[in-house]
Amino acid sequence: MAVNILSDPEFKLIRDWVYAQVGINLAPAKKPLVMSRLQKRLIHFGLDSFGAYYRLITSGGEAGEPQIALDLLTTNETYFFREPKHFDFLRDRALPARLPGATYRVWSAACSSGEEVWSIAMLLAARLAPGTWEIMGSDVSTRMLTRAQSAHYAMARAEQIPRALLTRFCLRGVRSQEGTFRLMPDLRRRVNFRQINLIAPLPEVGVFDLIFLRNVLIYFDMETKATVVRQLCSVLRPGGFFFCGHSESLHGMNLPLTSLQPAIYQRQDRG
Repeated sequence: MAVNILSDPEFKLIRDWVYAQVGINLAPAKKPLVMSRLQKRLIHFGLDSFGAYYRLITSGGEAGEPQIALDLLTTNETYFFREPKHFDFLRDRALPARLPGATYRVWSAACSSGEEVWSIAMLLAARLAPGTWEIMGSDVSTRMLTRAQSAHYAMARAEQIPRALLTRFCLRGVRSQEGTFRLMPDLRRRVNFRQINLIAPLPEVGVFDLIFLRNVLIYFDMETKATVVRQLCSVLRPGGFFFCGHSESLHGMNLPLTSLQPAIYQRQDRG
C-alpha cells in the first residue's frame, strides 16, 4: 500500500481530538510524527486516508482503537536517573525530612515505560527500610504501563544506573534473555501502576510526600497545565515536594507551591 499523506485539515482533526482526550497540544512540527506513527494503523485497517482513520476512532466502531491511537501519539522518551539533581535532592533533602513513622509515598504521574519509577524505587530501597515506602506509577498509555510493569529492559538502558544500585537491584538476563535485565521481585512488589488521565478528575489515590511530573507539562497549554498541577497539589501533603522537568516552569499559575530550586517545589503548609 502506498504511503498516505496527512493533510493539514486531517492533522487539525487528529490534533483537536488528542487535545480533547488528554490535554496534549500537538504543535505543527509534530505533523510528521503523527503521520509516521499512525500510518501502520491505516495499513492495518486498509484505509486510504487519515480522515478515514479519524472517523474510525471517533465513531465507536472499534472499541480499543482510540486507546491504541493515544498510545502511539503520547509516548515520550525517558531513561533511568534522568535529571540527576532531582534524585540528589530526594536522597539528601526530601528523605531526611520525611514524617517519622509514616509510609513514604511517591507518585510518578507520567511514568511512560517505567524508567523513572524504577529509578525512584532503587533509591528508596537503598535508603529506607522495607515496608516503609511505596510508589505509584501512572500513565495515560496502557501500552507504556505494560512495559513499565514488566520492569524488563535492554541492557543498554542501564548505562545511567549507578553501579551499586544495578548490582543490588537488577537481575541480568541469561540464555534467551541475554542482553537484558529486570528489576528484583522485592522491588517490583513495592510499586503499583494505574492508568490515569491527568486532565480528568483524579480517582482515589491517597496523599503523597513527593510527586514527579516531569517533561509532560511542555505539551499542555497554560490553562491545562495549571489545572493538572492544581489537581496534583490536592493530593500532595503540606510540606511535600513536587518535581517538574528542567525545561518546564510553574511561574504565574497561582499554585500552593514554593520554588526551592529549578524544577523543584514544595507545597506550602496552608491548605
